[in-house]
Amino acid sequence: MNTQSGALHEPLDSRAVSEPLMSATQPLYWSIRRELWENRSIYVAPLSVAAFAVVAFSISAIFGIWVVPLRIAHTSPYDAVAAPYNLAAGLMMLVSILVSIFYCLDALHGERRDRSILFWKSLPVSDLTSVLAKVSIPLLILPVLLFVITVAMHWMMLLVSSAVLLAQGQSAGLLWMKLDLPHTWMLLLYHMVTAHAIWPLPIYCWLLLVSGWARRATFLWAALPIVAIAGVERIIFNTYHFARLVGLRLMGDAPIFAVTQGDVFPSGPMTHIDLGRFLGSPGLWIGLAVAAVFLAAAVQLRKYQGPI
Repeated sequence: MNTQSGALHEPLDSRAVSEPLMSATQPLYWSIRRELWENRSIYVAPLSVAAFAVVAFSISAIFGIWVVPLRIAHTSPYDAVAAPYNLAAGLMMLVSILVSIFYCLDALHGERRDRSILFWKSLPVSDLTSVLAKVSIPLLILPVLLFVITVAMHWMMLLVSSAVLLAQGQSAGLLWMKLDLPHTWMLLLYHMVTAHAIWPLPIYCWLLLVSGWARRATFLWAALPIVAIAGVERIIFNTYHFARLVGLRLMGDAPIFAVTQGDVFPSGPMTHIDLGRFLGSPGLWIGLAVAAVFLAAAVQLRKYQGPI
């Protein structure tokens, strides 16, 4: 009897332990899914740009505009062969920045504008969970999503290049060997996460804060303090350090690579990941502290702000 009673109580105990864990993670999971459902531009915009890039590259490859990638030799430099692939990846990085900016500016403002905040506040989801779900879009979801789309885009471009080479009676093996796409993709994923998600996080959190506070013209209210501070600095000190700091943060100019001199796009075979340099940068930790302050203020604003 004791053995049976112990066997009966064991699954009940384990279920009692697992239920709090599930209740702590499920609201965040479903909140993130809600953001993706309500903001379809998060994935529609990158997919549209990637499709445009593939079509444009296909036309240029067929008509011989990109001559070097389609007439390569053993002596062809890597930068010349990989130029269209790096250009397409750079375009996706620009899309990531733009989508993150416009999403953060509308994340808290949109639910106040359409008064859906009244419905979402009636659910058993805390303000902290809701704000964390919103900041996870530029911090986690977009880098992974853009990376997957870029990999698929590169594959399509490579297949188009191979088909054109075969149609011209050339071998596609040298093209595949020159590109070394797995190495490029590894550097690209690292670049997306560090330079375009973690490094500009203070700016994204600032945009979230403005989104939760402003009643209208969120872009204007987000840009006005930055312009004012930069203008005062320029008038008093005749410098522009603050504007340069914000611009470099937004564009992802982070100390993340050990790049050989002269590399324009950090995906060459001589480029190496320098994670220690990134983690040891004072700018990283100062930025994360500033982002935490902005994020805490955004949580408090959502707690007390109502519909517009």
